[in-house]
Amino acid sequence: MAKYRKLGRTSSQRKALLRNQVTALINNGKIRTTEAKAKEIRKIAEGLIAMAVKEKDNFEEVTVMAKVARKDKDGKRVKEVVDGKKVTVYDEVEKKIKKDMPSRLHARRQMLKVLYPVKEVPTAQAGRKKNTKEVDLVAKLFDEIAPKYVNRNGGYTRIVKIGQRKGDAAMEVLIELV
Repeated sequence: MAKYRKLGRTSSQRKALLRNQVTALINNGKIRTTEAKAKEIRKIAEGLIAMAVKEKDNFEEVTVMAKVARKDKDGKRVKEVVDGKKVTVYDEVEKKIKKDMPSRLHARRQMLKVLYPVKEVPTAQAGRKKNTKEVDLVAKLFDEIAPKYVNRNGGYTRIVKIGQRKGDAAMEVLIELV
């Protein structure tokens, strides 16, 4: 018996497909796909969520001093003339940051091996490059998804059969986070 489904693709295509589907599942919460793909996606997604649940509280808060550019009422940087040159004015600010412990850092890197970077485009300003935001899916796993599943021992995803697809009669399913 094989350890995984080949899905009629080469290994590189299969890996890319599964990474893409898992990224979409974690980003959107549910996706529509074929039954065979969903069963493969489930294996990967549940592993990532289990890792996030295990490591969600494994960090320490550290206070650091950071230089932040001073801004005016319009949100633009304040400039000051020094020796005939315009120089941005910086203020020293205390910031609290999360410092990952080694095992959480390892988990974060393992997740980044699977998840693709995702950009979020607001609907109002669609098509404008400057309004896109990078979505941190690893932070979403640790901060939003993992706390929901703390008291759950596996079974983080649900596969619901929709019916057969019209074109090739493949069984279509909805895979979603429980």
